[in-house]
Amino acid sequence: MLRASRELSGHDGYLSCCRFVGPGHILTSSGDSTCRYWDVERGEALTTFSDHQGDVMSVAVLPGGGDVFVSGSCDSTAKVWDFRSGKCTHTFHGHQSDINSVTFFPDGRAFGTGSDDASCCLFDLRSYGPVNSFASAKILSGITSVSFSKSGRILFAGYDDYHCNGWDTTAAHAAADPCLEFNAANGGHENRVSCLGVTANGQALCTGSWDTTLKIWA
Repeated sequence: MLRASRELSGHDGYLSCCRFVGPGHILTSSGDSTCRYWDVERGEALTTFSDHQGDVMSVAVLPGGGDVFVSGSCDSTAKVWDFRSGKCTHTFHGHQSDINSVTFFPDGRAFGTGSDDASCCLFDLRSYGPVNSFASAKILSGITSVSFSKSGRILFAGYDDYHCNGWDTTAAHAAADPCLEFNAANGGHENRVSCLGVTANGQALCTGSWDTTLKIWA
């Protein structure tokens, strides 16, 4: 039977997300509107990041390491942070409601978001703004989770309406419809899609749901 080897205590709200940063550190986000960077061995928070005005729902660390991470919050903004300074370097606007999930583009030069406003956005770090958005008049449900394909061509999104959709990030304009749909008609979930992820080799997508199942799409 496994036992907890460390307990990290310091947030004043629920924990919404955590990501390892190398072998000895963890980044967390919380309903207390902050993110914290922890030393696992010492069990201490090294830095607290506190510029959001609402619950922080998700964090993503720059691929391949580095000193940058991005966070998404119920204040409808995404923020880029510098581990070294502990400061927010960029604030990105574009959503009309809570941002529930953030993920970096594979090359680390952009990131994707999913929101309760039923849209995804692709934000570019160099141009400091949104370069594309993904929504449909037929989709009214909030987005719980997002992840890119290995190449970055497809942005996958999980929805409250039990569906998972894939959006073509190379579309010249905001796409009116997803390019891929995973739903009950092709063996999809029977309840809210709560999480998803793409394998490291890019050959499969896994979706998790409140219907208590995981489904592998390949």
